[in-house]
Amino acid sequence: MVDSSKDDLRDDILLVDDTPDNLRVLSAMLTNKGYEVRKALNGQRAIASVQSDPPDLILLDIRMPGMDGYAVCQQLKSDPKTCDVPIIFISALDDALDKVKAFAVGGVDYVTKPFQEMEVLARIEHQLCIQRLKQQLLQHNHELARSNRELEQFAHVVSHDLQQPLQSITGFAKLMLIKYQDQLDATALDYLNRIQVSGDRMQRLIQDLLAYSKASLWEYQDMQAVDLNGVLQQVLENLDSTIKHSQASLVFDSLPTVMGYETQLIQLFQNLIGNAIKFVAPGVKPEVEISCLSQGEKWLFQIHDNGVGIDAQSLEKIFDMFQRTKATQGYSGTGIGLATCKKIIKNHGGQLWATSQIDRGTTFHFTVMGA
Repeated sequence: MVDSSKDDLRDDILLVDDTPDNLRVLSAMLTNKGYEVRKALNGQRAIASVQSDPPDLILLDIRMPGMDGYAVCQQLKSDPKTCDVPIIFISALDDALDKVKAFAVGGVDYVTKPFQEMEVLARIEHQLCIQRLKQQLLQHNHELARSNRELEQFAHVVSHDLQQPLQSITGFAKLMLIKYQDQLDATALDYLNRIQVSGDRMQRLIQDLLAYSKASLWEYQDMQAVDLNGVLQQVLENLDSTIKHSQASLVFDSLPTVMGYETQLIQLFQNLIGNAIKFVAPGVKPEVEISCLSQGEKWLFQIHDNGVGIDAQSLEKIFDMFQRTKATQGYSGTGIGLATCKKIIKNHGGQLWATSQIDRGTTFHFTVMGA
């Protein structure tokens, strides 16, 4: 990887060739163009130089005694410290097979001797430009990841701190309804009921935000073997009253053991099964079918329902925060549950997607690594 500390310095190029005259010609050409140049007469010295201080670019000859250019390139590409340094082969070998091999071992370009100065300079600047852009992208990604972590931590703290005052508001509203309902007129009672309903809605939103932010905090923890039969049993206990009230029917076979985070997997199955039970047409008894299929090292899971379905235009957006489809507008919810599921599956190195037909149900598909 190019060292960001060199951003304000001249680009550093290492020339590797066993012919001193070739090194002098190339060195003079590059020095005149403002590059910092260092030289190595053989492969061993080149590797030692790169490992000591990785350059921004390497111009590498192929035919050298002892270790040829192909071997030098392979060794540098196998070392995490030096694998990102771009290597341009510059050689008298002009056979197509030589060029193919050069690219196969990790070269980014190939110049045939005798070379044209303008061509070599253009190819060098092209590769250095690519490296600068890669470095900028890495820095931007690092900053974005840091900002996302800070935002998620902020959401966690704020959501947690909001719970206590909200509980006080809804708690006092309940007390007033219980203690003073005989002394209040219909308007006052209506106001207190509205406070209670709004408070409950906000409580669900805070709890969902906390679940989402907690899912983000698991990314760097070690996974363990998790028996999904135990996970599903816990989910069914958590949803017991919902299942009984809706008269939902759940069909599932024995589930495998996977690598993951048990708490998150409980949240995942609970969100998906809970949605399957919730989003059905009025008067329809929910039917949920859970199946799985081995795919080598991974397991593919499917949770199918007979709900209201999702239109094709909304399928790509349902995993975004606060997204609700037209078909679910009349149902309770915060629009955070599926975003949390997506975050959980990302933490498990899997994929999550959905297929659906309006009025015919939805199937959520996701993959998880087997134990």
